[in-house]
Amino acid sequence: MKQILVKECGGPEKMELVEVAKPAPGPGQVLVKLASIGVNFIDIYFRIGLYKAPAPVSLGMEGAGVVEAVGEGVEGVKTGDRVAYCMVRGSYAEYAVVPAAQIVVLPAALDFQSASAAMLQGMTAHYLTHSTYALKPGDTCLVHAAAGGTGGLITQMAKMRGARVIGTASTREKAALAKASGADEVILYTECEFDQEVKRLTGGRGVDVVYDSVGASTFMRSLDSLKPRGMMVTFGNASGAVPAIEPLLLNQKGSLYLTRPALAHYATTREELLARANDVLGWVASGKLKLRIGRTYPLAHVAQAHIDLAGRATTGKLLLIPG
Repeated sequence: MKQILVKECGGPEKMELVEVAKPAPGPGQVLVKLASIGVNFIDIYFRIGLYKAPAPVSLGMEGAGVVEAVGEGVEGVKTGDRVAYCMVRGSYAEYAVVPAAQIVVLPAALDFQSASAAMLQGMTAHYLTHSTYALKPGDTCLVHAAAGGTGGLITQMAKMRGARVIGTASTREKAALAKASGADEVILYTECEFDQEVKRLTGGRGVDVVYDSVGASTFMRSLDSLKPRGMMVTFGNASGAVPAIEPLLLNQKGSLYLTRPALAHYATTREELLARANDVLGWVASGKLKLRIGRTYPLAHVAQAHIDLAGRATTGKLLLIPG
């Protein structure tokens, strides 16, 4: 089978399309013939070595396809099932061996591209808005990169929960996309200091929570956008890792809360994983949650997908199509 491997961390050119033996599922595992593969910033972090893994590094944290074989002891998933998964590295390939505990059977109405576009970003948006800071009517949140894949889903889920959403975007085109996802106001951060505009829009109060996937370039101004005892949720590094800060700074800026969550810690049991995934996939299948698939690429063109994602040249989800 064909698979993308990184033998030496570095730029997009370090990803190699290689021929490897088709794997077989072991006990508690299933073999998935992949039809669609999600592309995410975490894949870039592994490629460049920000997140460590032994070489050669396999990439890709989510996919959707058909179960081709099941290992010993697998229950609840069978050959021929249409499935999706995330949080298992190695989906940049034609086949993937996945723990059965991570597999979610798809609703009949949901296609593979939608499923692979929804799993990682959708469940991330779910835990952020439902658990990390459980939004409620009357809350106001600031969502960075609100026109992006995750940002658009956070915005939609925040509106489901009755919150007011202030988004940020770099262009008027992206601002329009954020508005289409339900953002109440959108700040063009290229035209003003977004923290000052947040304070203006909230009558000087600040927001209850900031959902920040951008990282280094937005972190300090995000803190300045919060109300006293507000929560700063930094969950991505699109502009680089957030530098170290002194805890006293949180006191000085209003006794703020700071968290750096990860999906794995919000899907620690099979039951929790299924609860989040079934919410997300069910909402997509019913049309309640709208996905925006930006571009699809053949597996061999993965380097261009990474260039486009890192360059913020896209809106919506990027997918790889094997075969």
